[in-house]
Amino acid sequence: MSDTKHFRVSLKRSGIGRPENHKRVLKGLGLTRFGKTVSLKDTPAIRGMLKKVVHNGRITRTSDQV
Repeated sequence: MSDTKHFRVSLKRSGIGRPENHKRVLKGLGLTRFGKTVSLKDTPAIRGMLKKVVHNGRITRTSDQV
């Protein structure tokens, strides 16, 4: 197992009615459907994307890829 940090992100609110740039960020993160969960590496770019749409989902930090 690697000691790389990851985020486990679940989409809990739809992107409907949100600004277009928020919708593009959700798509870029791989969150295309309500309830979908993805595992993402902890990088500055991903952190910036999550900061923009944190109100739409649930974010959990993990120590390894799930």
